[in-house]
Amino acid sequence: MPNLSVTIITLNEAANIRTCLESVKWADEIIIFDSGSKDDTIAICHEYTDRVFIDQDWQGFGVQKNRALEKVTGDWVLSLDADEMVTPELAAEIREAMESEFPVYELPRLSTFCGREIRHSGWWPDYVARLFRNGAARFSNDPVHERLLYDGEAKKLEHPLLHHTAPTLHDVIDKMNRYSSISAEEKHLAGKKAGLWTALSHGFWTFLWSYFGRAGFLDGREGFVLAVSKAENSYYRYLKLMYLNEKDN
Repeated sequence: MPNLSVTIITLNEAANIRTCLESVKWADEIIIFDSGSKDDTIAICHEYTDRVFIDQDWQGFGVQKNRALEKVTGDWVLSLDADEMVTPELAAEIREAMESEFPVYELPRLSTFCGREIRHSGWWPDYVARLFRNGAARFSNDPVHERLLYDGEAKKLEHPLLHHTAPTLHDVIDKMNRYSSISAEEKHLAGKKAGLWTALSHGFWTFLWSYFGRAGFLDGREGFVLAVSKAENSYYRYLKLMYLNEKDN
């Protein structure tokens, strides 16, 4: 049977990483690529694998995931985030998929937000290409919202990958601030421009699309909170871009 390598990039993920690693301890190889964790992340990872690498030269999620790929020795790769978990049903489906001729597979990702599974709001089914033959794909070098690059089409798996994102409101706000800053910097480097109206309009339409266009209201209270947080992320992304533009003048 083909060998499977699991790659995970980490930074201060002590709260999540054990659950993630427990879910893939059946894999032939687990590779951790850390960016300089200050908590117990490294110690926890060493309980599951000796393939732990540290590189604090952070250039974004895409670059870091590609660095992890360079360490792979298995026939297949499953790329995970530290807050994701493979269920036993998905694990069995992955083993079966590795025997096929398809080089790339997309996994349906089921996310929780502030403790609630989100079945609407544009988050389900959230297909992500994460399982592929070694050498058949690489990640884009985007600093955030990186994507897997490959030729042809990917086949879809059935069982979901569980994603425990933003378990508390504090996590939501912290993630929104970090991601909006990274995205604003990326747009600034690409020569994009923005003003106050750009920020306001993007935030407004993002809320409408998430809550009404993607039926976020069916996700109850958390659907509303999620729509607001998406709107805020969009608003602050372009507001931060506006101020970056002004620094150039």
